[in-house]
Amino acid sequence: MADTEYLAKPPGACCREGHIHEGEPRGSIETVLDIKTYVSKPSKPNGHILFYFPDIWGFFKNGFLVMDAFADAGFLVLGMDYFMGDPVWVHRKDDDDKETEPDFSYEAWKIKHQKFADAHVTYWVDAAKAKYGQADTKYACVGYCFGGPYVCNELARGSVQAGAFAHPAFLKEHHFRNINGPLFLSCAEIDHSFNDEGRRKAVDIMVAEKKTFQVQLFSKVIHGFALRCNLNDPYERYVKEQSLKGIAEWCNFWLSKR
Repeated sequence: MADTEYLAKPPGACCREGHIHEGEPRGSIETVLDIKTYVSKPSKPNGHILFYFPDIWGFFKNGFLVMDAFADAGFLVLGMDYFMGDPVWVHRKDDDDKETEPDFSYEAWKIKHQKFADAHVTYWVDAAKAKYGQADTKYACVGYCFGGPYVCNELARGSVQAGAFAHPAFLKEHHFRNINGPLFLSCAEIDHSFNDEGRRKAVDIMVAEKKTFQVQLFSKVIHGFALRCNLNDPYERYVKEQSLKGIAEWCNFWLSKR
């Protein structure tokens, strides 16, 4: 497969669907390089910082609550709004409508924001480390959907000591060949983006390249399960919680070793 082809395809229409969860976010909005940054502080710090790269919903309640849950696991969590206040959900006809405004181009929106994120994530990470880190701080990152490539990019350049993603998008072969740290993959059986073929090829690459990784695969769930599942369904709730728990434990383990 040429590296121009995707192992995890770009976000599709189903990425714009999902459930909004109950709860009140407790973090604050600060700025790093003039980019809004969600900051969630742990009550019992483990001394580590976790960078959060959002899905196409950007800054929304579910994402804030997930960041707060990682803070409950001990991390100082820093989430980047690379959509600059323009997540996909603001283009819905109304809050309860799955359809977007008639003049909204999803493809143009993706191209615009991917270009911005590609150009700014690395600088944001470095600036956030300078602002919030200490000499002995260790770093991890997690990405959902749109955020998956930035996890691999940061692992490739060695700015973090561990990384994880759930139901990723926009991934090519080089993202897996170039990682220089342990990667946790939280995956859905039913995923238009990271399907069986793409996932298996990614694993084959990492095995051949002797990378450190773990694959967590949940049956009967779809793309978006780790952020926008139906929490009234006991199994979907369980899967979401296990994904977050697995990512937190993975990052804590590897940061304790480095």
